[in-house]
Amino acid sequence: MPTGAWNNNLRTVFSKSAWDFIRKDAYERSAHRCSICGRLVKRLEAHERWSFDKEKQVQKLEDVVAVCHACHSVIHIGRTQIMGYENSAIAHFKKVNNCDYQGYISELKRANEKCIELSTVGEWSLDLTWLERYIKE
Repeated sequence: MPTGAWNNNLRTVFSKSAWDFIRKDAYERSAHRCSICGRLVKRLEAHERWSFDKEKQVQKLEDVVAVCHACHSVIHIGRTQIMGYENSAIAHFKKVNNCDYQGYISELKRANEKCIELSTVGEWSLDLTWLERYIKE
């Protein structure tokens, strides 16, 4: 995700009740399992999945998915590092992906390179057509 999109999310844009509706729908669609590791957990979190079209400069919402806290900590590893929980996130990543520490480092490097690449684009336009599923005609 480009650095300009950090700290911006649907939860801060929508009312609490609207965001609750969207996130609970994600939990239902996942049968209350983490969409990454598959664990059935009591408390799920919602994560937005975006695609980026550099040529058209469009950031498109693709889905809102249910994830467990451990997987969400890996997704947002920068925040996790600041909070001091990096070691547990790395351990979870290695377990879920059946890899060693070098595998984690390789994936982190790839993700950081993608972030840098996307951050070179000027202004991104938002495509939120995915949310139309919640609009009743």
